[in-house]
Amino acid sequence: MDSPGHWSHPTQRDRRRMLQMLALLPALPWLGAAAVTPSARQRGAAVIDVRKFGASGAGRDDETRFLQAAIDALPEAGGTVRVPAGHYLVNALRSLKLRDRMHLQLDPDAWLVAIPNAAPRAYVLSLHGVEDVEVSGGHIYGERDRHRAQTGEWGHGIMVRGGQRVTLRDLDIQRCWGDGISIGGISGVRPQPSRDVLVSGVVCQRNRRQGLTIGRSRQVRVLRSSFLDTGGVLPGCGIDVEPDPGDVAEEVLIQECLARGNHGAGIQLYTRSRKVQVRGCQLLANRGAGLLLQDAHDCVIEDNDIRDNGLRGVAVHGRSSQVRLAHNRFSGNAPTLAKQARGERGWMHVDVARSASAIQVDRSNQLP
Repeated sequence: MDSPGHWSHPTQRDRRRMLQMLALLPALPWLGAAAVTPSARQRGAAVIDVRKFGASGAGRDDETRFLQAAIDALPEAGGTVRVPAGHYLVNALRSLKLRDRMHLQLDPDAWLVAIPNAAPRAYVLSLHGVEDVEVSGGHIYGERDRHRAQTGEWGHGIMVRGGQRVTLRDLDIQRCWGDGISIGGISGVRPQPSRDVLVSGVVCQRNRRQGLTIGRSRQVRVLRSSFLDTGGVLPGCGIDVEPDPGDVAEEVLIQECLARGNHGAGIQLYTRSRKVQVRGCQLLANRGAGLLLQDAHDCVIEDNDIRDNGLRGVAVHGRSSQVRLAHNRFSGNAPTLAKQARGERGWMHVDVARSASAIQVDRSNQLP
């Protein structure tokens, strides 16, 4: 393993860019504190500072054991673990394993930095089978630029598996070997999907596989978040709703989010995605489609700005069914296809496959 001291601290430019991305996000006046922290009432009052367990934040040595000791020291009733400003090197092969009824509260200038590894699968934070957990503030900095192998695509910033009542908010997650955030279920005789997960005010940028993956889950809300410049391995989407075979992703709301500059689609709703709403989002300058639906069912796509994407604005493929598009604004999509349109209004903005059914493209959509 290279010395952790070989890692160079994020620059002031990195910090400014993250703050600029947060400033672009629109406000949600109706989103109250109870909605942002649904699990807060379940936690105990204990407060633990990681510095008291030996963590220095100096960015020189592996501090995984100190951070984990602080988490493990919470009483049964739970509480808050505070991470002051600093740079904390984390062994993603071990992960920081969060527990029930806790809040991992990062200072706005606290960085959890993954130590380089050669593994195909590693996570900075692991939320496995936990309930009533919140992670807020600060940064997670992956090791995609320093990864020691070419295999695998599962080096995630945050992995949620079978979590219940989980909140991830006000975070900057960047340069991960895989996904910024991955939300899914626990396999087994009795599969356990994640339920009641909130992602709010998060910026996922320059991650290698996805900004955010939503796998087998129920009741996931993604609000006021940005997913930027994802790419390096397929699918390369800003957000990919794609559950594993044998289960579904159901009741997903993606609202007032920005997906921009991703190598794949801005947002992808893939096979076994059901009851998904995409509302008030900006899907801009992605290399793929602004929004791609593949065998997705019972979805609402409403009041979005869908502009300057390399492929169609919205592509409804496969056996997708019961999809409604209304009040969306389209322009500048599929520029290479536009040359072939020959005056057909909207041809390059919305594409519905013949195999799809019950697709409603409302007249309220604004086409140039």
